[in-house]
Amino acid sequence: MKNKNGSLFSKICKCYSRKSMDEAAVQPAEEGQTAATTTALSDQIKDICKDLVLSDDQLRKVMERLDIELKKGLGKATHNDSVVKCFTTYVQDLPNGTEKGNFLALDLGGTNFRVLLITLDCMNFDMKSKIYAIPQSLMLGTGTQLFDHIAQCLALFVKDLNLQDELLPLGFTFSFPLTQEGLTKGYLARWTKGFNCSGVVGEDVVALLEAAINRRNDVKIDVCAILNDTTGTLMSCAWKNRNCRIGMIVGTGANACYVENVKNVECAIPGNYSENKPHMLINTEWGAFGEGGVLDFVVTEFDQAIDDHSINKKKQLFEKMISGMYMGELTRLVIEKCVDAGLLFGGRSAPDLKKRGKFFTKYVSEIENDPKGKYTNCREVLAELGIRNVSDQDCENIRYVCSVVSRRAAHLASAGIATLLNKMGEDQVTVGIDGSVYRFHPHFHDLMTEKISQLQSHKFDLMLSEDGSGRGAALVAAVAASNR
Repeated sequence: MKNKNGSLFSKICKCYSRKSMDEAAVQPAEEGQTAATTTALSDQIKDICKDLVLSDDQLRKVMERLDIELKKGLGKATHNDSVVKCFTTYVQDLPNGTEKGNFLALDLGGTNFRVLLITLDCMNFDMKSKIYAIPQSLMLGTGTQLFDHIAQCLALFVKDLNLQDELLPLGFTFSFPLTQEGLTKGYLARWTKGFNCSGVVGEDVVALLEAAINRRNDVKIDVCAILNDTTGTLMSCAWKNRNCRIGMIVGTGANACYVENVKNVECAIPGNYSENKPHMLINTEWGAFGEGGVLDFVVTEFDQAIDDHSINKKKQLFEKMISGMYMGELTRLVIEKCVDAGLLFGGRSAPDLKKRGKFFTKYVSEIENDPKGKYTNCREVLAELGIRNVSDQDCENIRYVCSVVSRRAAHLASAGIATLLNKMGEDQVTVGIDGSVYRFHPHFHDLMTEKISQLQSHKFDLMLSEDGSGRGAALVAAVAASNR
């Protein structure tokens, strides 16, 4: 009887126009599938996903090639032509727990930015903060418009706290690729994350911010350090854990920084750092890894589709395989191929599932957070996309697709960390990690811990950063101010 009803439903559906079919909520596949049919469907979905599953041999090949690129980035003769730039941060001192005073932090790295007031009293910490939006018109407008907006928000924040007459040191977290020539001089190498403001690439962003503040002339702010969010993450974790030597972001973007021996930093500008201090933080900008074809052996058709529709085609390829900006869309592309092959939802999709960007990265975490054998979150996500009354098997297959995409991201991130651990060669290293993907995905931490252990032999632990791009920026400012 069920099969008959299913057939009748199919015949009725053929009478609808294509437009009506697209607008109708997707109904479940026929319930008369045998266990053998279900297994066959799962195997076919696994076949579609097979190129997203990386072996340890492939990951070690990623490590070998990343190590080569890191050395190129550090080299004086090879830096300009390197893909992984290994930008010098000129941060040579980690916090020691004696920092005191009021410090501002400005955290710019996405569609919102934050302004924070951090009050430090040795190991005591207090924070006030506010989030401000950046309209897309400003993300694609002029640099002057962007920095005038930031300066206005800074001034409003300081005045709200009645601190406009106090000289406030500021640490500026600028989470885009920078070529630094000192703690307070950083030139934008390229925009990422959907920004494309004119008049900023190749310019000193500290000077642009200072000019915008000076045009207002209504607050006293001393920009004493510019840094990347990975540097802030490392500094924030190092404030609590003296073994922290690597900072990593897996959020909207993907990047890492680490502590390098000064003697290996050939690309640093003499006179802008102390040769008597043994270390310097290096911002790898490894999101660009893969440009020039070195990762073609793990690039899939889905990665190619992501790249083809991006505003920075052929750029940031490693980041596009890992970060939250792309993970949801990668998952949608795989699901769409499975639907088109008739392996999900009886081959019937919904309009929203066919639209780029409609399957959010948070959906991946939510779906994988369902307990085994339960599909509450999965069904809620699919309902938001106009897909209702789906079978348990469909939900299980959707969860499998999500897990394949997120596992690959975790394993590629692990290969990067394993490469740095091998390069540093230290006995015990804490890796400070921040970012929405690492923070909210239910399995990312465990996946990384397991895979890093398999790929290298040094002792390590992963530490969730507490507001690295905010607190870390203030700590860089505090250390910098104390050295002036």
